[in-house]
Amino acid sequence: MRAARALAAASVAVLLSACSGPEPDQAPRPEPGATSPSPDTPTPAEPALPSVGPSPSTGQGPDGEEKSTDDPLAEWSVEHKVGQLLMVGVSVTSPQQVSHTSITRHHVGNVFLHGRSDAGVAATRDLVERYTGLVSQRTTRDTPLLVATDQEGGSVQVLSGPGFSTIPPAMEQASWQPATLERRAERWGKELADAGINLNLAPVMDLVPRSLAEGNPPIGYFDRNYGFTPRSVTSSANAFSAGQRAAGVEPVIKHFPGLGRVTENTDTSDGVTDTETAADSPSVDVFRAGIDAGARFVMMSTAQYDQMDPGTPASFSRVVVQDLLRDQLGFDGVVMTDDLSAAAQAQEWSPGERAVRAVGAGVDLVLASADPSVVPEMAEALVEKARTDPAFAQKVDLAASRVLAAKSGLGAG
Repeated sequence: MRAARALAAASVAVLLSACSGPEPDQAPRPEPGATSPSPDTPTPAEPALPSVGPSPSTGQGPDGEEKSTDDPLAEWSVEHKVGQLLMVGVSVTSPQQVSHTSITRHHVGNVFLHGRSDAGVAATRDLVERYTGLVSQRTTRDTPLLVATDQEGGSVQVLSGPGFSTIPPAMEQASWQPATLERRAERWGKELADAGINLNLAPVMDLVPRSLAEGNPPIGYFDRNYGFTPRSVTSSANAFSAGQRAAGVEPVIKHFPGLGRVTENTDTSDGVTDTETAADSPSVDVFRAGIDAGARFVMMSTAQYDQMDPGTPASFSRVVVQDLLRDQLGFDGVVMTDDLSAAAQAQEWSPGERAVRAVGAGVDLVLASADPSVVPEMAEALVEKARTDPAFAQKVDLAASRVLAAKSGLGAG
């Protein structure tokens, strides 16, 4: 069975469509039509906007006097705020023009390297610099980008080649002592940092029952889980996170509240539903342990959870994001989605609706990795909603503030 699993993984490892991983025996979706990443046609210059740092800014009150404000977003346009809430995919083999224009025209403040590359650290750093070099007062208000990738190990490792280690799957990592895993994860993190990456969408903290492993397409089938017990998952995932963080790369624990009990993959199937996981389930408690250990980023699942909010993908559920993750588990960091650009689970809604629903539920960062062409529509929908709905505008402000705070913590803002 393991040989068959390896063969299936090899057939799909050329390109991941999203963070929840490949579908067994499922051929990868082709890249949308790619173009060379030549510079954009110049756009009309936008008015210069004052820079915003972590210290209080000043603005004019109704009487014309200068007044101090503690709001770091006080003089940001809604377009710039929305840009911080989006992460656009950048193919590591054939970058598309829309990934570039998402930054230059839609102020998108974060990128995700997706696909498979064996070009090595130096070439990856060159690719990253083509995007980080677009940061300016006009594009992102001089706010540096979150530069992310998927470097879990096993069948989910975007970057390889000179300077990158071959990382084993999580099941093998879980067989090591936590101190050993932490030390090795720090080395893998330094490789990412050398390539200009500051965010790794790993580790997986999904709790997979041993009896369901082979029938759990997104996680267990590909040995992406750190064993089968809460203790194994928490000790290993927290060790991986600590090592990455020591290298200057922030980890993202995923996929809350857990994909360990689903029998289909949300990337390739719709209506994917977990009928058992509840707010007090062990699969939720492992994420609590990750948060208590210092996690600053949590990725949401797009599965539906009948015991919590039936019929609503977790990324769109206020019950799961706000009531459970924020209020009950006390998480005050950045909540991000799994890929919402091409996942079958999200196709019921337009790209703009997906982004609006996620932010409305309390998500801070919307990932559009597999099909970056949807990002302009997402940005425009978020801007329009914020302009017409004051309550939603407050959600945008809060999410943007969390993203900026996380960047500051990375030494990037």
